[in-house]
Amino acid sequence: MIFSLIGLPGSGKSTVGRQLARRLQLPFFDSDHVIEARLGCPIRQYFEREGEECFRDVEAAVIADLTLEPCGVVSTGGGAVLRPVNRLHLRERSRAVYLKSSPDELFRRLRHDRNRPLLQVTDPLQRLRDLHATRDPLYRETAHFTIETGRPSVATLVNMIVMQLELASVWPAQSDGPA
Repeated sequence: MIFSLIGLPGSGKSTVGRQLARRLQLPFFDSDHVIEARLGCPIRQYFEREGEECFRDVEAAVIADLTLEPCGVVSTGGGAVLRPVNRLHLRERSRAVYLKSSPDELFRRLRHDRNRPLLQVTDPLQRLRDLHATRDPLYRETAHFTIETGRPSVATLVNMIVMQLELASVWPAQSDGPA
């Protein structure tokens, strides 16, 4: 089974995903890293050179491929839900977990991060609020589970996700690994 993590930039998808994969004893795939390997350059560079539409085409192909893996945990880019085909693949081919963070919380985490092109603007907090307003309904449409990230530790968030998966009977309660 594939478990995918969706949410705004900085919500913890990669960090939580890596730990969740370790906990579930599944392979971990960071869609951004897979995209960069395919492109042969950083996403930011490709994005600036080719534009968002071309980037989203590559992202869609990567998500289509990753959601066909037999098992694993996939962390997606924050904008992966913008394309309907991605939402469909994430919803139908995986168990999608929305790591929901408030724009204010994300701003506290990301205010010094210079590697996120979408936040290199005059008012990054307003940008996060705009992204949240646009994307939150798409994350909700895609997600099977929603986890409020707030301030819990990564380990606590992983425990919360595993508990939700167990309650929904999509992961065994025992620690034997994949069913």
